[in-house]
Amino acid sequence: MMTIGQRDEQAADVGPLNVSTGSTARTTAQQTETFTSDPYAVRREGTLRVQNGIYLLFGILEGLLAIRFVLPLLGANPAAGFAQFIYGVTKPFLAPFVGLFGTTRFGNSVFEVNPLVAILVYALIAWVLVKAIGLVIGDTRRGVRTTSSQIDTRVR
Repeated sequence: MMTIGQRDEQAADVGPLNVSTGSTARTTAQQTETFTSDPYAVRREGTLRVQNGIYLLFGILEGLLAIRFVLPLLGANPAAGFAQFIYGVTKPFLAPFVGLFGTTRFGNSVFEVNPLVAILVYALIAWVLVKAIGLVIGDTRRGVRTTSSQIDTRVR
């Protein structure tokens, strides 16, 4: 919850001690505390965390797919451990796109369009999911709840 606090204190002596009459000095003290909060901030923060989590997961997937695109393009050895790891992790996510386009070879380099299409499709899916979550559980309301308390003490 977003909270903004403000405190204002004032004190003043009014009049000197009158020795001949035996009266005491009059003192006035005033203290004001104001706290402002947004009651909807907690829900917005929760929605934002879910949306950021979706972007993070899909961003990691898209990064792995980008690496899969670059490895054959640069002529990487597919038997190398890192290449096998990348191919193994991305294979299930690339499966719907296999055979969509052919591959082009330039010597040792292989240009595969399928990982690029997968990156675009998964980016679109992530965007749609984030927007849907914003519509379903997102709270765009903003409010201000202000609580003030004032203490006025007069000593005579």
